[in-house]
Amino acid sequence: MPEYNTLDDLEDGQRVLVRLDLNSPVEDGEVQDNNRFDRYSETVAALADADHKVVLMAHQGRPGRDDFVSLQQHADILAEHVGKPVEFVADTFGEDAIAAIESLEAGEILLLENTRMTDDELPEKDPEEHADSEFVKTLAPHFDAYVNDAYSAAHRAHASTVGFPLVLPAYAGLVMEREYEYNTSVANKEFDGPVTMVCGGNKSEDVISVVNNLGGKVDNFLLGGLPGELFRRAQGYPVGHDLEGMDLLDGQWDETKDTLEDLVENRLDEFGLPVDFAYEGDDGDRAEIALEDIEEKEDAYLDIGHDTIEDYLPYIEESDAVFVKGAVGVFEDERFADGTVELISAIAESDCFSVIGGGDTARTLDLYDIDEDEFDHVSIAGGAYLNALTGKELVAVEVLKANA
Repeated sequence: MPEYNTLDDLEDGQRVLVRLDLNSPVEDGEVQDNNRFDRYSETVAALADADHKVVLMAHQGRPGRDDFVSLQQHADILAEHVGKPVEFVADTFGEDAIAAIESLEAGEILLLENTRMTDDELPEKDPEEHADSEFVKTLAPHFDAYVNDAYSAAHRAHASTVGFPLVLPAYAGLVMEREYEYNTSVANKEFDGPVTMVCGGNKSEDVISVVNNLGGKVDNFLLGGLPGELFRRAQGYPVGHDLEGMDLLDGQWDETKDTLEDLVENRLDEFGLPVDFAYEGDDGDRAEIALEDIEEKEDAYLDIGHDTIEDYLPYIEESDAVFVKGAVGVFEDERFADGTVELISAIAESDCFSVIGGGDTARTLDLYDIDEDEFDHVSIAGGAYLNALTGKELVAVEVLKANA
């Protein structure tokens, strides 16, 4: 049984306030359709079909950034995925918003304006403080229940994620329930065979936190990206440092040097480390160099090499479960996507329990036509997924538990 209430516990025919995470790429002022709309449409449709009056909250960007825009376009995109009209009001909790909320009929859907356009939303505060904000105190009396489906924002103590569960009966939406279950499975689920985690990205500190939290649950950590270089630097190889004009690696090395050296000295058997790297050759094509042939780092390494890929594949093929946290290369560039694509494709072809997540990693599937259905779960969360892997509490989930 879940530790929080779910939609199965919610009686039909209520006025429900629902927090989604529709934060999306914006190009030249146009909001881009993406898998978040598809995922959240399932919860929205289920609520509308149960004769709820459905009022949606979501955020987009941050003040001062180019992607900080209205949610009007989001309403149109979401409506296409839900298969029902989604009305929009350019207000969060003022008179126009209240009037639109009060006029809703059963089964109708309304999207409020960007929550981050209210001063009460963004400051990180205790749930009790947020519950006492004008935003929460004004909106809450107009609802029977609150549903949080925004797992990807569950690590944020914002008014819309932690304030309402203190003053309304609160429930987890379908995305929240599914993400929480699968993203904590590496720590909570028992597996019969080896468990492997592919770790990439650009932050060694994140990988260290995952390793320290899951060392007793994960048998093999296969490293790529910047952490792969930094772990090799800890062994004394001339990689994992910045070239002139770069600012990616040296600062991380200074902060994590002692921990990295301790890990490679005492826990090396847990790691798969790169034996070769890919870089941009003089002709602009992909070139590769073996670790043992590097006398001095002269190029930026943008992917693991094919010898490393071949070393990593047997771990995946022989594992009972494989989790992915971050890409092992710059997969947006086809020249340097081989590591990420080949490893993820191998996971898709295996019979293992599999969870893909971490920042933009899930975008690999769309870019390279890999079927999402081949995995047990593909997370749309970044920071919340990392928090789950590192054992940190998700404040929005904790308030749902407390409410239950």
